[in-house]
Amino acid sequence: MVSHSRSGGTAQLRDAVLDGIASATEEMGATASLELRRLECEAAGPDDVRWAELVVLGCPERFGYMAGLMKDFLERIYYEVIDETRSKPWGLFVKAGNDGSGAVRSVERIVAGLQWKQVLAPVVAVGDDVTVEHTDAAWELGATLAAGLLSGLY
Repeated sequence: MVSHSRSGGTAQLRDAVLDGIASATEEMGATASLELRRLECEAAGPDDVRWAELVVLGCPERFGYMAGLMKDFLERIYYEVIDETRSKPWGLFVKAGNDGSGAVRSVERIVAGLQWKQVLAPVVAVGDDVTVEHTDAAWELGATLAAGLLSGLY
């Protein structure tokens, strides 16, 4: 998982995604396990993407676009991994002050160039505060991604 949070809203979503991943792994039994890297955008790089079987991205919306540190991460890894990571499954969560569509579109546009496979619709938490509905959706994102990976769906 690669994410960025300055004010805490995206971190709440990130933690809910991680809880969903842990829950799905636990529910699938002792034979199921996932090794997880949780990295901030500035710490993540091409080797982390190569290592991952699935990538989860999370960032706040900034000025109707993805956060600059997420864009920096994607720019740093893009040409390094483009030929090695086609069809890599991925998911996205965004904490948005506006409607989130610009942030989602901007991430999706870059990831489409990488030819990764988006396996679920993005979770977008719109508003000043992160609500229970937002964290429930983020938990579901994490649980579904983990269950799909552990089941061999992607």
